Amino acid sequence: MGHSQRQQHPAVDNLVNTLTRANHDLTLVHYKLDKEFQQLYPHNANPMKLVSRINKIQEDVVALKDQCRQLLLAKQDLIDKARTILVGNRSTLQRMQPSLGISTLDDAHDPAFANFNQVVDEWATQVRTKTTGEEVDDSEPEDVNKLLFSAIVQGS
Repeated sequence: MGHSQRQQHPAVDNLVNTLTRANHDLTLVHYKLDKEFQQLYPHNANPMKLVSRINKIQEDVVALKDQCRQLLLAKQDLIDKARTILVGNRSTLQRMQPSLGISTLDDAHDPAFANFNQVVDEWATQVRTKTTGEEVDDSEPEDVNKLLFSAIVQGS
């Protein structure tokens, strides 16, 4: 006896018909929601994707802030070391010049030293302005490292 065709029970037929209608209804609801969504959020502006992107940007800002702090510290360290080395070398050179019969230049007439000091002073002014938020009074010498430290502590 071969079973070439299976007879279905009427309850199964009703279930299949119900599921087919439900699938059709869900497709219709999906289409209507998709159309409404496109009207509310044109240009494929998915709010969930936008929120995700904003969160990613906020994380990136925190990372960039940390990297900026590290760069600021490295820059200050470089300036401190350069100042120490250059001032030391300049002092040694000035002590050697008289023994070689070369006249020494005072600070006001040494363009390289003046330029270096100008760059360091500009850096110190920038740091003071950023940390205090006020205009800088050059008559008050401050330790740039202390200002830098205070800026890092305030930013944390």
